[in-house]
Amino acid sequence: MAAFGSVFMPKMALATFANNNWSESSLVSSDSIQLHPGAHVLHYSSTCFEGLKAFRHEDGSVHVFRMEQNIKRLAQSSRLLFLPEIDEAQTSKMILDAVAEFATDVPEPPGSMYIRPTHVGTEAAVGKAAAPSATSLLYVLLSPVGDYFTGGAKALRLLLDETGMRCAPHMGMIKSGGNYASALGPIAKAKEEVQADQILFCPNGDVQETGAANFLLIDGNEIITKGLDSSFLHGVTRSSILTLAADMGMTVSERDITVDELLERAAKPGVEAVLSGTAAVLTSVGTFIHNEKEYKVGSGEPGPVADKLRQALNDIQWGKAEDKHGWLTKVV
Repeated sequence: MAAFGSVFMPKMALATFANNNWSESSLVSSDSIQLHPGAHVLHYSSTCFEGLKAFRHEDGSVHVFRMEQNIKRLAQSSRLLFLPEIDEAQTSKMILDAVAEFATDVPEPPGSMYIRPTHVGTEAAVGKAAAPSATSLLYVLLSPVGDYFTGGAKALRLLLDETGMRCAPHMGMIKSGGNYASALGPIAKAKEEVQADQILFCPNGDVQETGAANFLLIDGNEIITKGLDSSFLHGVTRSSILTLAADMGMTVSERDITVDELLERAAKPGVEAVLSGTAAVLTSVGTFIHNEKEYKVGSGEPGPVADKLRQALNDIQWGKAEDKHGWLTKVV
């Protein structure tokens, strides 16, 4: 089977911004982008994106999960990168038009249609290192995906890094490609040297996030994660999981947590650690690696609370449970 996110639908929705106006959006061939070699995005990384999913329900209908939240975050990323302001209503229409065009290609659960809205600065001006792009391109690309864990979910190994950061602190809440690129070197090194699957960035002992996911600790009836600030990504899956945890009567603690507290709690029986994100939903962590020592998290295996929370989220996405929070947008 093809790797997650490597197969694309033949058409995408596209709109351009020029002369202070957005063009009408249209469905075009997915290989139809033309960029000048001097385009702002290629030199100064004026780019942001989103990741969300559409799901097929048993009655054949197709629904996009938490589209409004993702569009709000794309608008925020665009503002913080000084890209042209997106039209949120138009962006909604582009997502729904693209998914409707390929509604019959949305896989059955546990598969889904992965949706990737992307906004890039296109002005050809290499002299604009310290100025924003006056023109831009917004497109919505679709990729049918299967279960993220084709070989079955396994608990991950995380290296706790107290010296580095995933990205510059004022860029953390922006979903921009450069943030992911800046974490690639440390992650590759951690994989090679200590066989870690990911790095949990903990600058000066402050537990934040991994290279591509938010981090949550589950201790009994309490779920703990760093409170929102500008230094890390405000994950939509994170938000959804915390809401469902509260619905289940769990105590949700959004606060700072230190590496010392993390390792102390991890040693307790029944403790679970998880990563949250659109692709994998919730992924269990079985081992922390810190100062050349390994620390087992709880049993070291995927835990029951993580399974329960993941199932609760999937049940809403797949139409098997009531959508009490109004997270689904019906396409067809």
